[in-house]
Amino acid sequence: VQLQASGGGSVQAGGSLSLSCAASGRTFSSYAMGWFRRAPGKEREFVAVLNWNGITWYSDSVKGRFNMSRDNAKNTAYLQMNSLKPEDTAVYYCAAGPLSRFQRSYKYWGQGTQVTVSS
Repeated sequence: VQLQASGGGSVQAGGSLSLSCAASGRTFSSYAMGWFRRAPGKEREFVAVLNWNGITWYSDSVKGRFNMSRDNAKNTAYLQMNSLKPEDTAVYYCAAGPLSRFQRSYKYWGQGTQVTVSS
C-alpha cells in the first residue's frame, strides 16, 4: 500500500483545514487508517484512527475539533480539522495498518503534509 497525504497549509487560529490520504492497492478497505503528527521539537504523536468498520479514536487534544472519515470507493481517508490552534502546527502523516494508537503498529506511511496555524 502506498499513501499520499495532501491538504496541508497555513491558517489562522480558529480556522479549518481538511487533509486527505490517498491509498493505492485493493486492500485499502481492510486497513485502519491513522493520522499522526510531529510538532517542531517533539516526537510524532497519535491524532486519530478510523477502522474499516467505523470505529474511530481521537487523541484528547483533538477530540471534538477533528473528524476523521474515509471513502473506500475512492481509497481515501480524510481528516477534517476545525477550530485549529497554534499547537496543532505540525507535519501530519497518514498511516495504514491495524486499529492502534501506536505508530509502531503501522506498516505503511505517507510522506507527511505541513499544517501551520498562526495566532
